[in-house]
Amino acid sequence: MKFDFREAAKKNILIVAHRGVFGGNIPCNTIPAYEAALRQGADMIEIDVDMSLDGKLYIFHPGMEPHHLAYMDRIKRLPAAEIDRLRYLNYDRVYTQFPINTFDDVLETFKGRCFINVDKFWRHPKEIHDAIVRHGMEDQIVVKSAVTDEVLKTLEEVSPELQFMPIVSRTHPLHERLLKSSINYLGAEVLFTNDNDEVASPEFIEKMHRDDKLVWVNSIIYNYRDQLSAGHSDDTAICSNPDDGWGWLARRGFDIIQTDWTGMLVNYLKENNLYYRT
Repeated sequence: MKFDFREAAKKNILIVAHRGVFGGNIPCNTIPAYEAALRQGADMIEIDVDMSLDGKLYIFHPGMEPHHLAYMDRIKRLPAAEIDRLRYLNYDRVYTQFPINTFDDVLETFKGRCFINVDKFWRHPKEIHDAIVRHGMEDQIVVKSAVTDEVLKTLEEVSPELQFMPIVSRTHPLHERLLKSSINYLGAEVLFTNDNDEVASPEFIEKMHRDDKLVWVNSIIYNYRDQLSAGHSDDTAICSNPDDGWGWLARRGFDIIQTDWTGMLVNYLKENNLYYRT
């Protein structure tokens, strides 16, 4: 099955499940959480990648070991054999049966099934690139990163064929540079604190579309004091006004929305005739 981000985004707003759909006894960033996300209508799963001391790639959000594993060190300082013995905690901080999945296992499980965003790509770009190519999944995957000269150089030298989206805040001054580069520039993930910020404007989104680029927005919240989309968030949609949360983002013209509430977002968009574009 051939995957095409741009063609898919012409049909419907692409919904990204942030770390999958988790709760109860199913932890985030696990194969069951990703399976739950697809059942709830996600088009894409977002996965975090870390690496063991001896070079094996795992699906885990670096720095979250105390929260998700009750483990006070970092898995990057452990060999793979020790990581394989660790188990996730559930919502009530009771140990589950679920291990930390390897990157290879997740790629093979979801090959041909959905789009995948590989987060934390910039930590191990060559190893991640080589795994994606080994599984033949270049068309399914997008990698994202804040942009520095070092990141751009690495992309051009190590993985120019992988689809890339820079993470930009309020403005996107690198657009023209990326258009002229050898990087496979798919679009941009935008962060904004005000509705009038450049990257939140209809004019910016229209310009990106004219240049055949997609625009990714986040309704997720890491910290309510640090809004990623000027308050048009999952919290706003669920706790007060979905039209000012998810509805605002959809009507603005964003192509991709990342959420922690996949099923509710998909249902809202469909019920309000905002999901399909053709």
